[in-house]
Amino acid sequence: MDAPRLTLSGIVLDTPDPRALAAFYRRLLGWPIGTDEPDWVTLRSPDGGAGLSFQTETAYRRPVWPAGPGDQQMSVHLDIGVRDLEAACAHAAEAGAELAAYQPQDDVRVHLDPDGHPFCLFLLD
Repeated sequence: MDAPRLTLSGIVLDTPDPRALAAFYRRLLGWPIGTDEPDWVTLRSPDGGAGLSFQTETAYRRPVWPAGPGDQQMSVHLDIGVRDLEAACAHAAEAGAELAAYQPQDDVRVHLDPDGHPFCLFLLD
């Protein structure tokens, strides 16, 4: 039996405030808003790829990076390719990201969004 065609349409991040987190990623990525509801906001990828969505989670707990025993684990992180790592890091900071204290690789920079979700900026080949 052939597998049905499946298309990844988006990635959803839990947050206590979808509009605030969407606003951060809009500043970071420059993507337009697709849907804007009190508990659900989407950003559309301008190249037609998977978008980002943000949904209210009232029991949200900020993850710890890197997590230790008993810490809230991250469940997902975003990898974002860039052409100029230094400029991208400065842009991320201006958008409201925090540079993580722990950096596991020399050619990747881990940042935290305002709700603590880690994302990595890395140089494109």
